Amino acid sequence: MAGVVAVTVAVVAGPGPGPTGYVSEAGVTDSGYAGTYRLGIFALAAALLLLAAALPPAVRAAPGLLGTGAVATVLSGAVTCSTGCPLPPFEAATVADLVHGGASIAATAAVVFAMLAVLFSPAAGTALRRIAALGAALALPLSGAVGLAMLLVGRGALVGVLERVLLAVAAAWGLATALPLAVRSFTHRGPSVRAGDRSNVGRR
Repeated sequence: MAGVVAVTVAVVAGPGPGPTGYVSEAGVTDSGYAGTYRLGIFALAAALLLLAAALPPAVRAAPGLLGTGAVATVLSGAVTCSTGCPLPPFEAATVADLVHGGASIAATAAVVFAMLAVLFSPAAGTALRRIAALGAALALPLSGAVGLAMLLVGRGALVGVLERVLLAVAAAWGLATALPLAVRSFTHRGPSVRAGDRSNVGRR
């Protein structure tokens, strides 16, 4: 949540072009909110790692995908794009632009594939699979639409809005997945702790 809030503040309050530009433009070096943006991005990378560690061990593919997404997210935050975050085929891009854009795309794709991995893993349980099904049902068409818009239209309001909606879906899936995992961890740990306390009292 902290990462989402920080990135949102940087995007909304920063000097960027609003919904007609990329979210990453909030992290451009000369932006007054670049530091806030990067802190938010790094917090999101940490969240992906924590979510990967919290998934049931039998859900094998999703943690690896989330870990890959975390690494790509860190790279996206560490390598900033130039003004406007230009990308081909409509704009001339620098090496940093290509690295940043590629890392951002890879991070988002890894999270979407993690949704699918959870969805098709019976070990994840009914609740997590339902959340993943909803997330994937929203994220997959959005991902396709963003990709096509970037190739056919280029930077503008269409790509900007679709990108923001896709990122919001990815963040909502992560939060919705984390909540039942936290409840499961608490409820499973609680009885054993209480039993241990009683045994300690008996020994005293």
